[in-house]
Amino acid sequence: MKVLISDPIASEGIELLKAAGHEVVEKPGQNPADLVNTIPDFNAIIVRSATKVTKEVIEAGKNLKVIGRAGVGLDNVDRETAKAKGIKVVNTPAATSISVAELALGMMFAAARMIPQATVSTKAGKWEKKKFKGTELYGKTLGIIGIGRIGLELAKRAKALGMKVLAYDPYVKTSDLGEIVDLDTLLKESDYISLHIPKTDETKHILNKAAFNKMKKGAVLVNCARGGVVDENALFDALQTGQVGIACLDVYEIEPAKEHQLFSLEQVILTPHIGAQTAEGQLRAGTQIAELVRDALK
Repeated sequence: MKVLISDPIASEGIELLKAAGHEVVEKPGQNPADLVNTIPDFNAIIVRSATKVTKEVIEAGKNLKVIGRAGVGLDNVDRETAKAKGIKVVNTPAATSISVAELALGMMFAAARMIPQATVSTKAGKWEKKKFKGTELYGKTLGIIGIGRIGLELAKRAKALGMKVLAYDPYVKTSDLGEIVDLDTLLKESDYISLHIPKTDETKHILNKAAFNKMKKGAVLVNCARGGVVDENALFDALQTGQVGIACLDVYEIEPAKEHQLFSLEQVILTPHIGAQTAEGQLRAGTQIAELVRDALK
């Protein structure tokens, strides 16, 4: 079988596929038109987040048997067309859970101690000790929206730090790692709020103007989930009034995010969608997706 690697994955995953007897071709960075021309020769394609496996790509893949996504979400794969064509779609939802949870926790530390702002100030030759008086995470309440794999990993770490954990998730009744509450309760009682949900019709702008107004004044928001689950215009307004104290964002409604009004605010901490970008997480994702594709091709 021929396997197309359309986005880079760990070399261990590639070797695993070759050891199974498959021909592996690495062609990252193709534009949509190139991919439509390339895909007919292949029985499988492996992507991460950059490549979009659209309806046009799937329909052109006359020999395609499996689509593998090395990552959590499947936003970049047209699953309906794949299902209609009898093409199996597999992904690695657990591979980078720890990586994303640790970034969310890192964001919380950065917000509590204003680490990015203090770095900029110190590099500028200032010595603003009084300005950067921070707070402890110990004893604070963390509200987790979405207590799935990543939310649970974050909850474990927060509990170890002595934080109280609340969770809102309509699909979870109970959890050993946090108290399950309704969304309004979570918003009203949390000092930190971290999102760990996919973007769907149900979750789009789950945090909007009305939600921000229900939050504790000065609460910290962390979004390492998906762009679009937070109304960014409403967030900008809430930050300006101080209703939201600090926002920590790894994902955006439009990516790559080159310009945004949020970028102008000192109380915003930003990273370029790097939640899953750890050596360990990408090794797990690469090997796990290779195993799933290998097994699907048997």
